[in-house]
Amino acid sequence: MKNKKIALITGILGQDGPYLAKLLLEKNYKVYGLVNRRLKPNFLNTDFLGITRRIKFVYGDMTDETSLKKIIKSIRPKEIYNLAGQSHVGNSWSSPKATTEVNSLGVLYILNAIKSYAPSARFYQASSCEMFGRPLANEPITETTPFKPCSPYAISKLYAYWLTNNFRESYGLFCCNGILFNHESPLRGEEYVTRKISLGVAKIKLGLASEISLGNLDSKKDWGYAGDYVKAMHLMLQQKRPSDYLVATGQPHTIRDFLKAAFNRVGIKDWNKYVKTDQKFMRPIESLSFRAKPNKARKILGWKPKTNFNELVKIMVEADLKRLRDK
Repeated sequence: MKNKKIALITGILGQDGPYLAKLLLEKNYKVYGLVNRRLKPNFLNTDFLGITRRIKFVYGDMTDETSLKKIIKSIRPKEIYNLAGQSHVGNSWSSPKATTEVNSLGVLYILNAIKSYAPSARFYQASSCEMFGRPLANEPITETTPFKPCSPYAISKLYAYWLTNNFRESYGLFCCNGILFNHESPLRGEEYVTRKISLGVAKIKLGLASEISLGNLDSKKDWGYAGDYVKAMHLMLQQKRPSDYLVATGQPHTIRDFLKAAFNRVGIKDWNKYVKTDQKFMRPIESLSFRAKPNKARKILGWKPKTNFNELVKIMVEADLKRLRDK
């Protein structure tokens, strides 16, 4: 173990956690993954990448400061990646309290634990482009663009963002915010629009469904591949000084673009007849989408995405086709 760095990943069973764990394991880290002790763990995503048995799972709760302190005091990680959270923007409107408790107070608890028991550890906080919400100026978004959150989710993430900055400046901790724009993969939950599309298209292709119901088809996002984005997370904690970085492709696309690319992948050109819009999927306030400018990450971290938009859609659709055929 002497030649291994110890890393703790919260949210290990979500989308990003397994990709990050796989990357760290390849770099000879000993990886601990926080699992919610109150919920029955689902290892489908770590199984998908074939790494479940290589991870040391520890049980805790992001809303229980005592459990977080015990875990960090016990394993003394060198790097901590906080990927845990209520990450569905739409659901934050119906569950604002739970969203705030995990996304905001959970970060306070883990930072307090680091300050007390692992002050030399390096901390990564998963921030979100949703914090920008509806920017005032139609200019490319950078790390200095003013925040204007327009959902309970975005507000909870902004609290955590400033808290991370505060602990960095007040206590000299190595804390970084990764302001990630939308990133997707076959591990994305079925309630998210990109996975809803990839799975829906796969079902239509195999004759298992006849339509997909969605909200605003003109909503535009900067979508990248989660497998690329976790590399940026790791790079942030390898720098001499902590800082905040925006991570994106710089190329936004609409939901219509995603639909067209997904249906094209299975040889269906007239995709409109398979797609229905439903008011229940519309948000009370829709975030605007502007082009991101991830120059800082490219210059300082040397990071840039390897997977383009069409390749991302292909990966997701083909993974869902395989899942359905293997059932």
